[in-house]
Amino acid sequence: MKRLAKWRLISLFSILALVLSGCGEPYLSTLKPAGEVAKMQYDLMKLSTLIMVGVIIVVAIIFILILVRFKRKDDRIPKQVEGSHKLEIIWTVVPILLLLILAVPTVAATFKLADVSPMDKKNTKAIVINVRSHLYWWDFEYPGQKIVTSQDLVVPTNEKVYFNLKSTDVKHSFWIPAVGGKLDTNTDNINKFWLEFDDKQANEAGNLFYGKCAELCGPSHALMDFKVKAISRDKFDDWVASMQNVKEPAKAQGTVAAQGQEIFNQSCIGCHAVTPSNKMPETARLAPNLSDFGNRTRVAGVLDHNKEELKNWIRNPETYKPGNMMTGKYPEMSEEQLNALSEYLMGLKVQK
Repeated sequence: MKRLAKWRLISLFSILALVLSGCGEPYLSTLKPAGEVAKMQYDLMKLSTLIMVGVIIVVAIIFILILVRFKRKDDRIPKQVEGSHKLEIIWTVVPILLLLILAVPTVAATFKLADVSPMDKKNTKAIVINVRSHLYWWDFEYPGQKIVTSQDLVVPTNEKVYFNLKSTDVKHSFWIPAVGGKLDTNTDNINKFWLEFDDKQANEAGNLFYGKCAELCGPSHALMDFKVKAISRDKFDDWVASMQNVKEPAKAQGTVAAQGQEIFNQSCIGCHAVTPSNKMPETARLAPNLSDFGNRTRVAGVLDHNKEELKNWIRNPETYKPGNMMTGKYPEMSEEQLNALSEYLMGLKVQK
């Protein structure tokens, strides 16, 4: 009876695993590739899975066949086949062939994905983005366009986008599951790679993908998210032009927002920049750039983007991201100050 219950449980988990393997959102799932890199890696996953399943099926068939056809009927010792050159050749050659079937496309894909030569050429027209990881947020610099943004990465579709990855504190890992595999951000060297965002898949995902930190980096590792806005090249160029046109902090609209801007200049501007120029001093890049904060999709990468959640975050960031570097860096604020500050920050929009 216990054995029967055990097999029922195993069967249940097997069916559940099969069903769940088909689940996945287009903006987050590795099983719904949304670019050339993700497609190549997905094909390699399918190939390796097919090889493993094929081996299991063949072994199972041979095992069952032996049980049925060669079941011992008496005490006679069966014919011994040790030293059979034919068998030894078969079980040596077959694994080598299977390894070659998997190794050849894997090596070819590895060299193709490692080719970042276009980003190192002078006067390159390729989109290059310098990614800097922090505890627990992301900074994106576009050196060719001379702009900086944070938390929301904006990229054009249907072309290769090149990345320089570096960390400012501890090891992190840059990962956009639907678009490509992860790559570490280190403090002592720069890792380089490229991704391509498929326009059709981006439209199906609402032009928004989710990015994650895939390396355990501290108590808020699981909350170190960022969003990727994948848009057409024309829209991307419009966004770049809009960001480049911001030469000085936007003037607050309305009395309450003006009060919030004053509070921001007294308590926040030492760490947060509100202009997207990459010529800002390092002291203005200690915290996320807020130039386009009003157009973001999340507060602190994890909270709904509205004034109430923004006030909750400012009131006590430690509640939402333990170990973050913002806690305790500014004086406690009254409800009136929080209202004014959130009004100002929500009005920071480069593109209306």
